Amino acid sequence: MHADLLFTGGPVLTPEGRTATAVAVTGDRVTAVGHDELRELAGPRTEVVDLAGRLLLPGFQDAHVHPVPAGLELTQCDLSGLTTAEETVAAVRAYAEAHPDRAWILGGGWSMEAFEGGVPTRALLDAVVPDRPVYLPNRDHHGAWVNSRALELAGIDRNTPDPADGRIERDASGAPSGTLQEGAMRLVGELAPAATAADRLAALLHAQRHLHALGITAWQDALVGDFLGMDDPAGAYLTAARDGSLTARVTGALWWDRDRGAEQIPELVAKRAEFSHGRFRAGTVKLMLDGVAENHTAALLDPYLDRCGCATANRGKSFIHPERLPTYVTELDALGFQCHFHALGDRAVRDALDAVEAARTANGPSDTRPHLAHLQVVHPDDVPRFARLGATANIQPLWAAHEPQMDELTIPFLGAERAAWQYPFGALLRSGARLAAGSDWPVSSPDPLHGVHVAVNRVEPGGGAPVFLPDERLSLADALTAYTAGSAYVNHLDDGGRVAVGALADLVVLDRDPFAGPPEEIAGTRVALTYVGGERVHAAADA
Repeated sequence: MHADLLFTGGPVLTPEGRTATAVAVTGDRVTAVGHDELRELAGPRTEVVDLAGRLLLPGFQDAHVHPVPAGLELTQCDLSGLTTAEETVAAVRAYAEAHPDRAWILGGGWSMEAFEGGVPTRALLDAVVPDRPVYLPNRDHHGAWVNSRALELAGIDRNTPDPADGRIERDASGAPSGTLQEGAMRLVGELAPAATAADRLAALLHAQRHLHALGITAWQDALVGDFLGMDDPAGAYLTAARDGSLTARVTGALWWDRDRGAEQIPELVAKRAEFSHGRFRAGTVKLMLDGVAENHTAALLDPYLDRCGCATANRGKSFIHPERLPTYVTELDALGFQCHFHALGDRAVRDALDAVEAARTANGPSDTRPHLAHLQVVHPDDVPRFARLGATANIQPLWAAHEPQMDELTIPFLGAERAAWQYPFGALLRSGARLAAGSDWPVSSPDPLHGVHVAVNRVEPGGGAPVFLPDERLSLADALTAYTAGSAYVNHLDDGGRVAVGALADLVVLDRDPFAGPPEEIAGTRVALTYVGGERVHAAADA
C-alpha cells in the first residue's frame, strides 16, 4: 500500500534517539519508520515532505495551559512583554483611547517586575482612565490591578476586610492601593462583564492557531470552570469539538471549588460525562493548593523572610485544607479522576504528595496518573517521593532562570537555602521521576522551544544572566521528551508523544536540527510544519 504522507531525508527523533531518516503515514497513524527503503511507499497521491536535514519529532503537548483566557487577552488590553511601569501605563492609555465605547477596560498580562515591590497603584490607572472601571490581572493571574472606579463599584474601602484566601494591598493609611491578591481579585473580577460564547469560541480558535504554529498538537487546559472572574472555556471546547473546528487533542481539568468540599464530587462526575466529546475529554480535576512566591502566598514549610532577611510570621496560604485534601483526592482517585495539583511552595508540594500517598494506600495501584504542576520550591526530602508514588512532575521550564521577578521578588524572601531548591528538574529526573512540561500560558510564552532552551541552559533566551542552579539542567533529549512523551502520558494519550509504528501521526517538522548546534542556540529554532492525525494544521511561510 502507498502511504498518504511520507517524510524523507531525516533526522527523525524516535524513542530510541535520532535513529531514522524516513517516516510513512497512512490515515491518522504512523505506518513505517526507517530509511531510504520507505521511498517505495510513495505513490501518485502520496504527499512527500523532504526534511532536508530538518528534525522530525512528535508533536509537542502542553501539560498546563489556559488557551481561552490567553486568546481573550490578546484581543483586549494586552500588557504582556512590557517591562517598565511607564510603557505599561502608556499601553493602558492607548487601549482606553482606542476603545472609548468599552464600559470596562479588561485584559492583563502585566509584569510585577515593572512596579516597585510588584504592586502597582490605582493612582497610575486613575491618571489615564479616571471614568471607567479597570480590571487587569497580572501575568500569573494571582493578582489584579484596579483603578479607583473599580474599587468604588465593588465597595472596597479601608474598612473592607481581606478575604480568607486573598489580600487587599493597602497604602500607609490603610486605604486600598490598587492591587488585589488571590481571592481578593473576585471582589472586582466578578463585576466585570463576561465574554460572550462567541467571544470564547473565537478566542479558543485564535489560541489554537497560535499553539499549532508552535508545534503543539495536544494540551491539558488547567482550568475548566469558574475562578476569580475568569471565563469558563467548557462551552467553547464543546462547540469546537462538535463542529470539528477543534483540531487539537485536549484534556480538560475540571476546577475544584476551593470554597466547597466533597459535596461537589457528584457534580464533577456529571461534568466529566457532559463535557467529554470528540477530541475534548474532561477526566481530570484541578486542585489549586497555594498561590505564588512573588506575592508570598505560595505555601512554605518555614516562614518567608522580610527585606532584612529576618523570618516573618507568614508561611503562605493553603487554599484547600491539608487535613481534608487526602480524603478528597482518595475519593477522586477511586472514581478514576486524574488529580492535577497547582503546587508551588514546598508545603503545598508535600501536601499534594501526602494526598497521593493516601489515595495509593486506600485504593491500591491505579492508572489515574496524578501530576503536580509548577514545583517552584521542593524540599529535598520530597524529591524521591515522585517516582515512588508514580506522581508526574509537571514543569514550567521558562521560570527556571535569573530574571527580575526571580532576583528581586523571590530569592531575597526565600533565603539562600530554599532558593537553591527551586525548579529541581535534574534532581527529579535523576530520582526516577517522570517529567511532563507546560507553559501556563498566558502566564508565560507557550513556545515549547523556548521552554526547552531554558530547561537545557537554565538561562532565558537571549539572556546574559548567570546560569540558574546549573545542576538542575536537562539534556536536550530529556527536555524534548518532557514536552512530548511525558505530557502525552499525563494526557492519557498513550498512542501519541512518540514516532513509532502504530502511533498517532501528530508530528512536527522543525526548521533545523537543534541537536546539531550549540545549546545556546536552541531558542532560535522554529516550527516549519505541524500535523495532527496526519493532517497539516500549520505551515510556516518558508516551509
